[in-house]
Amino acid sequence: MKKVSAILNPPPAHMVGDGFKMHNFFPNGKRLKMSPFFLLDYNAKTTLKPADEVPGVGVHPHRGFETVTIVYHGAVSHHDSAGNSGTIYPGDVQWMTAASGILHKEYHEANFSKQGGLFQMVQLWVNLPARFKMTKPKYQALKASEFGVYPLLENGGRIEVIAGSYQGITGPASTFSPVEMYNARLNAGGKASFSFPEGYSTAFLIIEGSIKVNGAEVAGLNQLVHFAAEGVDIDVEALESSVVLVLSGEPIQEPIAQYGPFLMNKPAEIQQAISDYNEGKFGYLE
Repeated sequence: MKKVSAILNPPPAHMVGDGFKMHNFFPNGKRLKMSPFFLLDYNAKTTLKPADEVPGVGVHPHRGFETVTIVYHGAVSHHDSAGNSGTIYPGDVQWMTAASGILHKEYHEANFSKQGGLFQMVQLWVNLPARFKMTKPKYQALKASEFGVYPLLENGGRIEVIAGSYQGITGPASTFSPVEMYNARLNAGGKASFSFPEGYSTAFLIIEGSIKVNGAEVAGLNQLVHFAAEGVDIDVEALESSVVLVLSGEPIQEPIAQYGPFLMNKPAEIQQAISDYNEGKFGYLE
């Protein structure tokens, strides 16, 4: 079995722009070995008041990695300097490959902002191997209806496959290194088993409900379950109706240089990113 190394409560929240109240589980919240996942920001379920002005995050650059945004409640819109735009609704995923450099902005969808309501989302930064960091940016708008779905036995619920594969069911996201990303939507008493290769970085984020892991340890709402690299198998039982974001991936064994929105391998590459951004090489976005 892959042992639980820690069950973590969400760190204190901080605002990202004026629209997202984020708990940063890593890298700043906790020093966890989670490569290729570099960052996990979590906006726990909250109720937003109606607003005339649309809150969000203004235009900012990225280089060297991918941002993956998963919406559970509410709606998030996106524009970038490569000409991509769209809105993701509950269950949808936005997978943006910044790679060689992009400008983007993200904000609450206008109608949702005016009406207010429940909001909950996750954003991940997924590192890119060095050989892909300067490739062309791209954008994947992944609708929940496109996910691979594996129904669990005995009305236990279902596994939605965003990336990778589960029991032969594959997800629609294309990745640059091996990444497994699922939503486990479990009914009360539902059971699921997972197997990831030895050495993979693995964590579960409890979006709804509570679960028992490996027949022993209990994790509840908004907690992150971090697993040891050793071992392969994980068993889960839902103690109530639950949603679990399952993350696992092959570590990228390369040095990391990070500064703000840039994630590269060497300090000189960070300086080049800053220079390229200042020279307008990331494109233009109002």
